[in-house]
Amino acid sequence: MTDLAIGVLAILGMFGLMLLRTPVAFAMLLAGFFGAWWLEGLRRATAIMFTETYSSVANYNLIVVPMFVLLGNIASEAGFSRALYDAAHAWVGRFRGGLASASVIGCAAFSAVSGSSVATAVTIGRVALPEMKRLGYGAGLSTGSIAAGGTLGFLIPPSTGFVLYAILTEESIGRLFMAGILPGLLMMTMFIGAIWVVTLRNPEAGPRGEAKPMLEKLRLFARAAPLIGVIIISIGGIYLGAFTPVEASGIGAALTILLALVTRALGWKAFAKAVGETVRTSAMLYMIVVGANVLNPFLALTEIPQALGDTLGALGLGPYGTLIVILLSYVVLGMFLDGLAMLVITVPIYFPVIVAQGFDPIWFGVVAVIVIEMGMITPPVGLNVFVVRGVAGDVSLATVFRGVMPFLVAMILTLILIILIPGIALWIPNSMFG
Repeated sequence: MTDLAIGVLAILGMFGLMLLRTPVAFAMLLAGFFGAWWLEGLRRATAIMFTETYSSVANYNLIVVPMFVLLGNIASEAGFSRALYDAAHAWVGRFRGGLASASVIGCAAFSAVSGSSVATAVTIGRVALPEMKRLGYGAGLSTGSIAAGGTLGFLIPPSTGFVLYAILTEESIGRLFMAGILPGLLMMTMFIGAIWVVTLRNPEAGPRGEAKPMLEKLRLFARAAPLIGVIIISIGGIYLGAFTPVEASGIGAALTILLALVTRALGWKAFAKAVGETVRTSAMLYMIVVGANVLNPFLALTEIPQALGDTLGALGLGPYGTLIVILLSYVVLGMFLDGLAMLVITVPIYFPVIVAQGFDPIWFGVVAVIVIEMGMITPPVGLNVFVVRGVAGDVSLATVFRGVMPFLVAMILTLILIILIPGIALWIPNSMFG
């Protein structure tokens, strides 16, 4: 049996383990270890296991993950996320569909401290969904706006998706963070446009809220200003070159904890809960990195990426034809796998092909993350849809899936614009890093 055939069998076995509910990290770990054992023997497989495990968790850049996750958890437990939503609601709530738009804006703002799609959807959903239900919003629009808005957590920095992509491809975390800013704002605007279209066709889906006086708007904005300041310091500091992404994550987490203590918004019990959630999330992400780093050397031994590149090259599709095939494969995988699983499994295979076709690796990171985001709201998996349905309680899955369809169209339009105009993703990192 050829090395390539062994590699294909191992990949199929890995997907089989995932279907049996084996955690993604351990499915990759088992495929990589036993695949390397088959090809190179037990001694070589054991060496890969030990060296890659140590080098993965000893990676200095991975500190970004627990620090930004802690920042998001502290902000959520202290109620700062509520302040972000209330401020957005005060300014746009009087428009038709205003509460849904405020939810999307709140998701975008909270994304800048959480880095997680699911955490963003849950946090803003708990605040916004009861309010939209009280004011008579359609179940599809209210749940759809939260599920779609939550996906911004995977795109707007600090994104855990970008951190993993950077580690897997050895690209700059700072460049990827900066590359996500304009696409994230563009997608947020597209989502608000989708809400406008839905409410234009069906005004009862998103009735207007009462207008707030200017003093009330300013008061609510002032309540949210400290956390907005943390966001500006963390992300702005990276842009200005004042500190690295790792330093920004530590500064952001420290400022948020200090803010929570000064305002007495966080008790010891809530603090312990935030730390515990951070440890669990970080351990899961670290294990995924370990699994990916054990799988990658095995993939290199089988030459699967090279074979894929040769096959696509033989088809004569050209760079953009090849890109379309890869993006379509992401759409199919998104029906069965969650976002992080898709990222860590496919990037080592697709990345050499993309680079060989002459595409910018930072730009492809943004494109890949957007397509993976689509998988978070498409059936049958649609992780964000299940999360929001759990928060909403009395809304059917079918209703939520129908509700996200206009936002899925908005995501596709955003993706097309970024493919046609790469500068949307590359202008900030290129102007910053040269």
